Amino acid sequence: MELDIVALSRLQFAITALYHFLFVPLTLGLSIVIAIMETVYVMTGRAIWRQMTKFWGTLFGINFVLGVATGIVMEFQFGMNWSYYSHYVGDIFGAPLAIEGLMAFFLEATFVGLFFFGWDKLSKLGHLAAAWAVAIGSNFSALWILIANGWMQNPVGAAFNPQTMRMEVADFYAVLMNPVAQAKFVHTVSAGYVTASIFVLGVSAWFVLKGRHLELAKRSMTVAASFGLAASLSVVVLGDESGYLSTEHQKMKLAAIEAMWETEPAPAPFTAFGFPDQEARTTHFAVRIPWVMGLIGTRSLTTEIPGIENLVDHARERIANGVVAYDALQKIRAAGSDAAIPDDVRKAFEDNGADLGYALLLKPYIDDPRQASPEQIDQAAWDTVPNVPTLFWTFRIMVGLGFFFILLTAVFFYLSARHRLDRYPWLLRIAVLSIPLPWIAAECGWIVAEFGRQPWIIEGVLPTAAGVSSLGAFTVLMTIIGFSAIYTVLFIVEMSLMLRAIRKGPEPDDEPQAELVPPALAPAE
Repeated sequence: MELDIVALSRLQFAITALYHFLFVPLTLGLSIVIAIMETVYVMTGRAIWRQMTKFWGTLFGINFVLGVATGIVMEFQFGMNWSYYSHYVGDIFGAPLAIEGLMAFFLEATFVGLFFFGWDKLSKLGHLAAAWAVAIGSNFSALWILIANGWMQNPVGAAFNPQTMRMEVADFYAVLMNPVAQAKFVHTVSAGYVTASIFVLGVSAWFVLKGRHLELAKRSMTVAASFGLAASLSVVVLGDESGYLSTEHQKMKLAAIEAMWETEPAPAPFTAFGFPDQEARTTHFAVRIPWVMGLIGTRSLTTEIPGIENLVDHARERIANGVVAYDALQKIRAAGSDAAIPDDVRKAFEDNGADLGYALLLKPYIDDPRQASPEQIDQAAWDTVPNVPTLFWTFRIMVGLGFFFILLTAVFFYLSARHRLDRYPWLLRIAVLSIPLPWIAAECGWIVAEFGRQPWIIEGVLPTAAGVSSLGAFTVLMTIIGFSAIYTVLFIVEMSLMLRAIRKGPEPDDEPQAELVPPALAPAE
């Protein structure tokens, strides 16, 4: 069997990315939950809130360490497995990652130490400031990562330099304020808040079922239910915004998510259920809800959403334009100097340069895209269609779980307000069983975002197949096996530490009770 270096490189990055994202959502959300709990402790002076902060802080610390370790491996992969990609977009992609490392990560890592070791060395307000610095640093770190990822989905503020054969920053403000990146940031961090809320809710429900640490568990459930309900609602709203932006910037991804093979009359229906068949280019047993997709995707009753076949036709046109740009690029490079470039060649590149990446889609079929046959162009055009069944089902699993989280947190919010959190054991068991579900939803979200961008590593600019390093397939295969083995061991260790900490429960708080009385309530002398 011949090993495909592109497929293996993608598989390796997918494994490390999906594994890393097991830790990111809980870090983002739990840091905020802990800061909220410590804020209540400082405001009220009640020891139970300090005990809650320490207990959930321990679980945060275990998760944080594994997240940092796996994140470092991912950044090294850009240079090892995707060296041409790193060369091609290093000016743009490197800047957010550098800022994330210099500002956000150091802020987060520095104050993590103060949070864990500063309880008896800092004042209450000083320690609270450290807790919020950890939370802000965690979320600030996610911002810069998602600015970089958002640029890959919607490459703005950059231009291709034919002399250096690289993308270069033309407008850093446009990169920073990229609407796709901003929507991804708020959607991703909100998903992290939901993950932490369901985690806290489920672990606390387990304590209640066992009759242990009831005071801590019930207060934790109250925080988790209220915070989780707000976060769950925001995830749905922000997910709708991401879908609307896909209509503008990633039309093929949206069409694949909906298994929309042909352009539907406006407003397009939403396919609630069905079995997409990519070979037959149809969806079997489709159940469609009229108008819904048109309203969500375009927010109008008159705007069409193009179907897959229509978008493939458009891709053929862009491939033809890209071939013209590719020919002009070869002539520009052969000219040797800017003054020697003929005007007609310069104009041909300026007019068609935006489609250069489409010509590179022909590279898997022929070395020189200018020599491509109509059949090869047709193959390359259909390559712009991602795996439709995968996107169709992962999107619906993610959305279905999102609405379930709204229902679950709303129910527990109501029970908390009525002081009935321990009245319904079957609901508590549902909360415990729901702990893994936010991770499933988050992983589905990343599959939709990243798998749906294929065959592009940078949407419309650089095909994934063109970005890999010149490594042997066997070398990549061995690293996949090695990473999988190491990550399996780390996962077992992490789960063992988390479960041990949960079974052990909170440590008895040894803070002097005299310090717990708020000044306003202290007896007059």
